[in-house]
Amino acid sequence: MDAESTAVAAEAVPANTKDLSGVAWTGGSLVGSLNPANQGYRTADGKGGYIISNTHKRYKRTRRDADGNIIDENDIQDDDIPGNVVVQFRDREGETVGEAMDVPTSAGTEELGTLIRSLLNEDDEDHSTNKAHVPYAFFAKIERITKTTNPATGEPVVKTHTDEIDITDFNSLKAFLKEYHKQISTEQTLELTYQPLALFKVRPVTRCTDTLPGHTEAILHVSYSPDGKHLASGGGDATVRFWDVNTSTPRHTCKGHKDHVLSTSWSPDGKRFGSGDKRGFLILWDPTKGEANGSIKAHAKWITGMSWEPMHRNNGKCERIVTSSKDGLAKIYNVRTKRCEATLAGHTDSIESVKWGGEGLIYTASRDRTIKVWNAEEGDGKGRVGLLVRTLVGHGHRVNTLAVSCDYICRTGPFDHYGKIGADLDNVKDRDSEEWREGAYKAALAKYNAFKGSGEQERLVSGSDDFTLILWHPTENKRPIKRLTGHQQAVNHLAFSPDSRFFASASFDKKIKLWNGRSGDFVTTMTGHVGAVYQVAWSSDARFLVSASKDSTAKLWEVPSGKKAKETLPGHADEVYALDWSPNGASVATGSKDRTIKIWKH
Repeated sequence: MDAESTAVAAEAVPANTKDLSGVAWTGGSLVGSLNPANQGYRTADGKGGYIISNTHKRYKRTRRDADGNIIDENDIQDDDIPGNVVVQFRDREGETVGEAMDVPTSAGTEELGTLIRSLLNEDDEDHSTNKAHVPYAFFAKIERITKTTNPATGEPVVKTHTDEIDITDFNSLKAFLKEYHKQISTEQTLELTYQPLALFKVRPVTRCTDTLPGHTEAILHVSYSPDGKHLASGGGDATVRFWDVNTSTPRHTCKGHKDHVLSTSWSPDGKRFGSGDKRGFLILWDPTKGEANGSIKAHAKWITGMSWEPMHRNNGKCERIVTSSKDGLAKIYNVRTKRCEATLAGHTDSIESVKWGGEGLIYTASRDRTIKVWNAEEGDGKGRVGLLVRTLVGHGHRVNTLAVSCDYICRTGPFDHYGKIGADLDNVKDRDSEEWREGAYKAALAKYNAFKGSGEQERLVSGSDDFTLILWHPTENKRPIKRLTGHQQAVNHLAFSPDSRFFASASFDKKIKLWNGRSGDFVTTMTGHVGAVYQVAWSSDARFLVSASKDSTAKLWEVPSGKKAKETLPGHADEVYALDWSPNGASVATGSKDRTIKIWKH
């Protein structure tokens, strides 16, 4: 080619165009160890950048943009997510709703909620019904692959397990698909499970309306009755006190204990209140009269916890309670006959926490680092009451606390968020009548079945001095579902949200962590307390969380977005040991070492 034709060819190429293909040569040797800076061969990627494929084994294949900046191959760009994806909706029972349909990936929770309401024939414009604007949460199932080594043979083992991801917190389907692009293919149908959220909204508590003096020592427990109409407290002065919620005045001061009241609990029907002390005595009280129905020497050492049988079990009798103790035993008592029905022996150290689950099982957590699952009912091939079903092993230090996914449903029994059962029973004054008892049992059973669905497993989460939490499916197997790490000191208290979408953990590291209630995935850390966090409590609509701390304050958090406190509730003169949020959402009660109870409202 002559010089003239070369000049013409040069003019045909615009000066600002980068020719990205060819050899990326930095001088010296073209390849090999003599020139380790050699970048190898590069080819245009069609997106304004180029891909370098180095001929030398030591150098990886890298992708760079037009300016030479390295692009992470694992990063996925918005343009890589399709504009539409095929979605199939399912309810909690697993039944499909409508046909699979093309949904824009720009759709968020609001748009998906509108879509599901139209499929369920719930008219958004019809304000005469409560279903006009039912909010929904959506969950997607993803398969995770974990690679481990068999300790016996040394061979690699590949395990797959399914996690349920709450997509409600993502701005859109696109954001969710971008986050989990490795586990989900957009070429396949995306199955979304929907769950209705609370129709009502609890207003956040912001101010102290009343201070209740009376106790002469630190208050260790405050708790509202299942209908939210009564408040009870117990503490170091060996008394149990009942308070009028409406007027914030004392109703009864109950004396019977001879030492610190360490554990208290309301029966799900609200008719009885149990308290256990440092000397091992269990006393049962009538909250309306303030009288003791019986005192039982339950344990040789102090009582560490107690839990009532849920009202949807055993025909709604609500007459059995399980207590746990420092003596390493748990005992099931019939409060009507005052007889011990079973002794749950097997732990080798103090039992720190006990829970009565919704499926007829009792869970005990001990300082011996194990959790034991016990049978609480006879019949259906279950064996005798008190039979050890399985032992859950996984923690490296003592287990401090337990929470069950149905705790809130079991606690509130037949009552709804207004503290009512139904028009038929609200006018029945005698809670001992057969009519009230049968109606309340049916209401509690219907409420539990609606919560559970058909495929919902009971979930248990445990917190330990080893700084970790473990999520279990205790009704099915003894293997941990997931170990949850992140806390830097002992985990002190756990609580599932009323709809079981989340659970919160409180720790001595001054932090509260929020976790996905089904998969155990970490959601957020709530920071703000400057002292150990002792306890947390949920609002009945699961939108707010309140915490009590050694720093003499309580704090209100918005869920799941609140990393910083929405409100700080100051006023106590010393550490806040106890708190509870009324099941009807009206108020929060906090109990402190300063010997006062404070009531907080909106």
